[in-house]
Amino acid sequence: MTGSAHVPDLGIVVITRDRRASLLRTLERLTGLPERPPVVVVDNASRDGTAEAVRARYPRVRVLRPGRNLAAAGRTYGAAALRTPYIAFSDDDSWWEPGALGRAVRILRAHPRVGLLAASLLVGAEERPDPLNALLGTSPLGREPDLPGRSVLGFLACASVVRRDAYLQAGGFHPLLGVGGEESLLAIDLAAHGWGVVHCPEVVAHHDPHTGPRPGREARMLRNALLTTWLRRPAGTALAATVRLAADGRRDPAARKALSEAVRLLPAALSRRRPAPARLERRLRLLESAP
Repeated sequence: MTGSAHVPDLGIVVITRDRRASLLRTLERLTGLPERPPVVVVDNASRDGTAEAVRARYPRVRVLRPGRNLAAAGRTYGAAALRTPYIAFSDDDSWWEPGALGRAVRILRAHPRVGLLAASLLVGAEERPDPLNALLGTSPLGREPDLPGRSVLGFLACASVVRRDAYLQAGGFHPLLGVGGEESLLAIDLAAHGWGVVHCPEVVAHHDPHTGPRPGREARMLRNALLTTWLRRPAGTALAATVRLAADGRRDPAARKALSEAVRLLPAALSRRRPAPARLERRLRLLESAP
């Protein structure tokens, strides 16, 4: 990767919490990449000695400890600490294929309107394509002349590369949502600022997710989908989504929990409400109507 000997073009931000063993395995891969990117770990208030273990085994990895669990917003904390023009995100159980980040930098340099590049993701030891790959690859939003791939309004954080200035301009991952479906809101906010969000399948990340139970994840995903609607969609659309979730809650405990949590957070969401521009709302409706 070209660039200053001391300030490479791209850095990696990893967020983690109480996943020391998994993180150390991930860092072995990230620190061995041929692009040799600087790596920042944001430790979201781990209690398992994560920060000390990273500093002992990987002294060149920068560890940030904000002192509380910032969840997904920890990525913004890490991005603010880096000075590279491009930033790749990894989770503590994901990594980038050798050469992928070099390809990402070349794409971002050649297409200055791209704010976020959504990579392809391979899952597990079998390297199965994540189902999202196919959805992104057939996005009904199509291709725009100045963008290198199909426009999308969704992605997975652990398979994304951002232009740092665009990411910070859009506000990063919203602190209200935590972890779980937080990507949609960032995609909307980038697009609202005029940045392209594109799928580039030639850039590849890997994910080896934790196979144990993930209590509350389904409820968080449903909650965050509803909060995103209240934050950025027309009031009628948000109200209809709320009614649907309430109806689902009659038979689905996760939906009931999601609705309860969303109602608790709704005043904060309404205070930060900023409906998407009409042109963007039309694109969101196009996605919703796609088969």
